[in-house]
Amino acid sequence: MYLPIIAALPFLGALFPGLMIQAGRNTCAAFTASATILALILLLLCAPAVMRGEVLTFGIDWLPSLGLNVNFMLDGLGLLFAGLILGIGLLIILYARFYLSREDPMGQFYTYLLLFQGAMVGIVLSDNILLLLVFWELTSLSSFLLIGYWKHLPEGRQGARMALTVTGLGGLAMIGGMLILGNIAGSYDLSVILTQKEAIQASPLYLPALILILLGCFTKSAQFPFHFWLPHAMAAPTPVSAYLHSATMVKAGLFLMARMWPVLAGTPEWFWIVASTGLITMVMAAKIALFKDDLKALLAFSTVSHLGLITMLLGLGTKAAAVVAVFHIINHATFKAALFMTAGIIDHEAHTRDIKRLGGLRHLMPITFTIATIAALSMAGIPPLNGFLSKEMMLEEVAHTHWIGPHWLMGAVATLGALFSVAYSFRYIAHVFLGKERSDYPAKPHDPGFGMWAAPAFLTVLVILIGFMPMTFAGDLVKVTAQAVTQADPYVKIYHWHGLVPAFWMSVIAVLGGALLLTLHAPLMRMWNATPRPEAKVMFDAVTRAATSLSNALTDGIHNGALTRNAAVFAIAVIAAGALAWSGGNALGPTREALPITIIPAIGWLLLVLATICLVAFHRNRFLALVLMGIVGLMVSLGFVYFSAPDLALTQISVEVVTIILLLLALNFLPRETPAESSPARRLRDAGIAIVGGVAVTGLTYAILVRDFAQESISAFHLANSYKGGGGTNVVNVILVDFRGFDTYGEIIVLGIAALVIYALTETVLKGPGGRWLANWDAHRYAEAGDRHPLMMVVATRVMMPIALMVGAFIFLRGHNEPGGGFIAGLIVAIAFLMQYMASGFAWAEDRQRVTYHATIGFGVLIASVTGIGAWLNGRPFLTSDYGYLHFPPIEEFEWATAMAFDVGVFLTVVGAVMLALNSLSSMARRSGETVNVFPMDINPAREDAPKEGEA
Repeated sequence: MYLPIIAALPFLGALFPGLMIQAGRNTCAAFTASATILALILLLLCAPAVMRGEVLTFGIDWLPSLGLNVNFMLDGLGLLFAGLILGIGLLIILYARFYLSREDPMGQFYTYLLLFQGAMVGIVLSDNILLLLVFWELTSLSSFLLIGYWKHLPEGRQGARMALTVTGLGGLAMIGGMLILGNIAGSYDLSVILTQKEAIQASPLYLPALILILLGCFTKSAQFPFHFWLPHAMAAPTPVSAYLHSATMVKAGLFLMARMWPVLAGTPEWFWIVASTGLITMVMAAKIALFKDDLKALLAFSTVSHLGLITMLLGLGTKAAAVVAVFHIINHATFKAALFMTAGIIDHEAHTRDIKRLGGLRHLMPITFTIATIAALSMAGIPPLNGFLSKEMMLEEVAHTHWIGPHWLMGAVATLGALFSVAYSFRYIAHVFLGKERSDYPAKPHDPGFGMWAAPAFLTVLVILIGFMPMTFAGDLVKVTAQAVTQADPYVKIYHWHGLVPAFWMSVIAVLGGALLLTLHAPLMRMWNATPRPEAKVMFDAVTRAATSLSNALTDGIHNGALTRNAAVFAIAVIAAGALAWSGGNALGPTREALPITIIPAIGWLLLVLATICLVAFHRNRFLALVLMGIVGLMVSLGFVYFSAPDLALTQISVEVVTIILLLLALNFLPRETPAESSPARRLRDAGIAIVGGVAVTGLTYAILVRDFAQESISAFHLANSYKGGGGTNVVNVILVDFRGFDTYGEIIVLGIAALVIYALTETVLKGPGGRWLANWDAHRYAEAGDRHPLMMVVATRVMMPIALMVGAFIFLRGHNEPGGGFIAGLIVAIAFLMQYMASGFAWAEDRQRVTYHATIGFGVLIASVTGIGAWLNGRPFLTSDYGYLHFPPIEEFEWATAMAFDVGVFLTVVGAVMLALNSLSSMARRSGETVNVFPMDINPAREDAPKEGEA
């Protein structure tokens, strides 16, 4: 039960920083850390069982028909990554408290950080690939916010866009690969997929799935040729860089490769793609890192290089290499997070990250020098630190792996990468801390307070402890994690001396060669600067500009803003597709006899056709067009009644009344006539297209009506299960609130959003040029009645109000077993309110209502959501209703269904949406000069201010 809580805690914690910042920076940081600490504690409570080899699971059926279940799994691999995410995340929260300046919005930063943390924890705990994909995309979105946190910096905004573009496109590819994989395995649950190795690797779709999944992994983990986005993400604050590079975003791709290792690894395709990409990335990025003068850029490319190293190890496909990959993930997280934090400290205190402006800091910043030196030596692979151990083990693996060409080639290339790694690590120490002190630092460097160096110091202690006693501090974790990766029991033995094996000599060459490169750095740097080379950023910008230009050209050429043109293109395409489909198949003859045509339906059909033709002919007269639309809606409602569909008839007539009233009010702000905007030739063309399309749709409809369906209709299922499954005899209502409840849930959300958008657009218009136009508009340009709020209408609506509310309650309560329900009841009550507002004016009526329309919509959606979630507590899918029978003497026994609560949410949302739309129209009317009434009616002889007889 802990697993969903662990996944949810960072998201819940993200609600507090924005509020707690009002209480001070320390309070904000403390509340932020509390969510991470609690999640970490729960994870540690689960750790003993995982270390014993158990796999903890938790599952809720959410959308089982789609295979989307809220399933979580914690094994060794999940434990390792969740521990890194939460543990290093806690250190980052502490570090950021002292790194961020008072001008930086700390509450916003911590909110983004926790959202990102929650997304990463969700990835590593997911046992359903569809759920994993949701969290995967959330990491892209939340990292976009973190990287672009300093919005005032152009490079920050560009780095965020670049990261989102690259990782987002990779995520789209990965979605396709995951869906293929789930289809092959017959399940979208990871615990099932991981048992289907033979079926997956024997499938002809294995290679497409592999390539698509690896595209997602490579883009997320910045592997060649997608490596360029990560260094540009360095525009983010250093706490973000340290978190992204050590434990989170860039490790997501490695996690997924490790998670899928049991079913995807072990094939030639996996080896050539993954191992080759990792090796190339390792060497290329290490070489670039050596020639970077920006501390964070150097560390960024070093991260890319080490990610390539781990990718290469996973690509080798052997259990021993998987063990080394797991061990280096741990080591890299410790020394890389510490190095980024020290780079941030130097930038924070010296006001520069430019290596050419640094040097001689060892005496000015002794604590930072000690931390950075230990971490850098570990990154270089110098004994006896932890980086040395995993580097030696890596060299041992590649020394015995044949790649291309001679058997020693892969080992030689990996040694070259290690050599560059030693060189840039030594440069980080020598060019920043060693040498003479300078007199031209941008600011006087000094060690920061304990709050800033405590986190990197703790990580450095881990570097030392794991280095000196690897089996004590990391052996068991590496073993249980490697077991989860390989689905076997690999041999794990970590020690310093392996003898005079090839890996020893490769390591010696790397260290001595790295030291030599450092001594030759100055001339090599001049050669590097003089050598022309492709710049990934320039290429990315060129591709982006070309894609944007092509998109604009297509958009401007196809979508020129003319609705008629878009409609014509769409109609022609549909007609052509239909004609092709019709001509390409052999249609079966009619299997049903047509019903006899009686006089009443014939008259109704003729009226409907006549109203439609008149609507086309007189559409420029807006008021007449609205009346004709009402006639069409009324005839459709009568058609529903004729075909025994009372629910649909009630809904249709209620919707017609509400929309006609609102549109009548909106017509007040529009000219009476619509101007002619198209030539006669174009109208003739459009008429031809419309006639052909109409005839085609009519023919298709007739063909469907006189033939049996190709598959059995689902109606029989609904009729058979309406009562025993949903507790109601009104099949239409049970479909809406139970069988297809998710559709209704989405529809009320869309309805609420539409009302809010209308309100927001109206408010925006009233504050802009449109508002000034309304202020100068003659609201009384047409002849009006003597009183806008006549006595008879006021009296009639007052009498109708309680009756309408009673009818609405009756329709609502009977909806589960008879025609009615929350949607129809909401429309009836909304009409009653509309009539009150029309009778006495919006201002008078609004002063007497106690609930805001925004809150009504929000409560409606919230009640519907809580009702759906309640099904989970009963072990049922989302929005599955339950029912029972209650008896309260002297009232007879009656049914009580949870669908009623869902219908309450629908009811409130409908009422709130209609009234908020009315509120928007009223705001425009008042802005245009309409008077605001104080009394319920304009003329009342009983009032003292009423006009006397004989007065003008």
